[in-house]
Order: sequence, then structure tokens, then C-alpha cells
Amino acid sequence: MLKISLEAIELVDAIARHGSFAAASERLHKVPSTISYAIGKLEEQLGLALFTRQGPRVTLTPAGQEMLKEGRWLLAAAGELESRMRQIATGFESELRLVHDSLIPTSAFNPDICAFEDLNCGTRLRIACETMTGTWEALRDGRADIIVAAGDGPAGGGYKAVAVGSLAFVFCVAPTHPLAMLRRPLTRSDLLQHTAVVVGDGARTLSDRTIGLLAGQRRITVPSMAAKITCQIDGLGHGFLPRDCVRDALARGTLVELACEESRPDETFWLAWKPTAMGEALKWWRARLQRQLVPDILPS
Repeated sequence: MLKISLEAIELVDAIARHGSFAAASERLHKVPSTISYAIGKLEEQLGLALFTRQGPRVTLTPAGQEMLKEGRWLLAAAGELESRMRQIATGFESELRLVHDSLIPTSAFNPDICAFEDLNCGTRLRIACETMTGTWEALRDGRADIIVAAGDGPAGGGYKAVAVGSLAFVFCVAPTHPLAMLRRPLTRSDLLQHTAVVVGDGARTLSDRTIGLLAGQRRITVPSMAAKITCQIDGLGHGFLPRDCVRDALARGTLVELACEESRPDETFWLAWKPTAMGEALKWWRARLQRQLVPDILPS
């Protein structure tokens, strides 16, 4: 009989991710003594140590690392098998993974989530957010079933996409920024003399995307549009910002809009999915989100 079960792999994975038995027990809603006993029993049956204990902190041994490297693949395969079996039996997937661009707050989908939960179909929702190309990459790499992404997707992705809105951008700086004193349309040379604030692309393997950034431009890279807006309000740099997100800041005068000789085109947002093996949950979300999502759901 096999000594390693999927439950054991999940347990080891949780401990490795969170760094201690206590943190894993909180995540898994189990008491720490139960987890400690289960790992001790597994190590006894295998005749080897999976973790090195250093007080409350634990780290994987080489044997534990090998188990988890292959074990995570087994967990993913088992999850896909479970989903296929459930879909064959009921038409609904066991899990639906929605990934959206970080420019859109997850709370914007709350009415859709509520309506989906009312179906009581048994499909678990997993919602995550990525930045720019990272959202498309999640769909391409199988980490998402449906996405709401900014900008055009990569070629040859095997997906279908429909536009769900566009977003206008304006060039902004703090009123005390040197560029605000020029009183004329800004040139490329003007921009190169000052630091730009940019949002880092979340792509892991696809080529990352930079928008409104000049070659050789000094830059500060931040993790989100909210952070970019805050940096520019504080006078740390310049850049294009979504008009619908900075209306209040422009009205209050904490940001000022400046004309540039080279403007930034509107950003198109796309709803995209892979058409193969579509279950009922994916069909529901595809139909639900095929509407003008942007800019109505963006915070101002």
C-alpha cells in the first residue's frame, strides 16, 4: 500500500508554503497537534525526515523538496481529474478560476459573485489578479479559466476574446512638479529630464509590457495603479493615469493634467477564455461578463 496520499501532499505543501505547523493549521482549520502528529506518522512510515525543525519554523529537507516537487504536479492532476468527472456528471466544473487585471478591484465583481453563488451549483470560485501581460499569461498557462485583461493578448494563445470597454488616460503630475511650471505641451525631451512612475508588468515568461515609457527614461516601478497614483500625487514622478481613477484628485488639485505632444491611446479591456471543454460555470461567467465592464467598475 502506498504511504503517500494526496492528503499528505496537501499537508506538506501547506506547511512548506506557510513556514510552520501553526500557520498551516490555521490555513487548513486544523489544530497544530493534529498536523504535527500526521507529519510525524508520515515520516515514520517513510523512514525519512521531510522537515528540519528550528523552533517553531520548519524547512523542507532535500527529500521533502523532492516529494513536494512531484507532489504538486499530482495535486494539480488530481484536481483536473476531479473537475472533469464532476463536469461529466453535472455539467458544472468543480472550480472556476477568474483572473482580472489589477486595475480593476476584486470588489467590482461582488454582484456577479453573489449571483453565481445563488445558483448553488457546487462550483468553487477562485479569484486572483495580475498586472498587464500577467493576466494573459495566466490564461495561456492554464492558471485561469476566464480573464478580464488590459491590452491586446499574445498571438497564438488559442483563446477567444471580446472587448468589454476602454479606458482613457491623461498625463498628470503634482502641482508642485517642475513639469507643471512649463505652461506648454510637453515634449519627449521634457519628459526624459524627469523620473517616470510605472506599474510593473506581472508577466513571468511572456515579454513584459511597458506603456508610455521612453527609452532611457528614469523610472520608479510600483506594484499597482493605486501606488502609481499615490506616488504622482506626492510629486515623486510623472506619467499617464486613468482619467476615471483620478477625477477627484484633478478636481481637488492634488494632480494637474498636462498636455503632451505624444498622447497615450485608450486602453482596451478584454474578456477572454479558452473555448475547449467549456463547462456550465464558464458559460455562465462568459455570458455574465460580456458587457461594458470598464470604466463603470473602476474606483474614482
